[in-house]
Amino acid sequence: MFTGIVEEVGTLKAIRKGPHSAVLEIAAQVVLGDIHLGDSIAVNGVCLTATSFTAASFTADVMHETLNRSALAALRPGSRVNLERAMAANGRFGGHIVAGHVDGVGTVQNIQRDDNAIWYTIAAGPEILRYVVEKGSIAIDGISLTVARVDGTSFAISAIPHTVAVTVLADRKVGDRVNLETDIIGKYVEKLLQPAPEAAPQPAGGGITREFLTRYGF
Repeated sequence: MFTGIVEEVGTLKAIRKGPHSAVLEIAAQVVLGDIHLGDSIAVNGVCLTATSFTAASFTADVMHETLNRSALAALRPGSRVNLERAMAANGRFGGHIVAGHVDGVGTVQNIQRDDNAIWYTIAAGPEILRYVVEKGSIAIDGISLTVARVDGTSFAISAIPHTVAVTVLADRKVGDRVNLETDIIGKYVEKLLQPAPEAAPQPAGGGITREFLTRYGF
């Protein structure tokens, strides 16, 4: 579990691609401070597992499903990436609940400065936008941000200069693809509001009988 508060920006040192997978080697400092094999680290909002590490970098495997659902496949050696370690149980919850399970990819449609803020408009599909609400939370490349406006084809966020300066938002240009994770609470609420599947009728008296098992194929 993450909060969407980026701890540092790392650099992709190397990417070794297989037929449908990849291994990333990422140079970092802060997230290596107490790293252990198997630790979860969010890379541009994607929860990955540290499979090896040195004093200056760590590696993570990326499977086929992750490459299909995220923008990690577009990374190249030298690309900067947002990094966040899993939240400690005694830590401050500075952002919102971020699982590191990317829902899909959006495209930067417009970037506009507004006094001390920078607006980013992100185009996204209906399967993403159905969970995006004005003043709600969204993670863009793992950054916890507040939705300022939303319509049928896109949404916009307004970022302060500090957020831009300490994340890869500073690198984003119109046309870039970004990882998106919508608020997990909304997805669970939607699921729970759906009718539950009809349960098989229980035998009279509440016990399991030979006749009941035979009737249902046992």
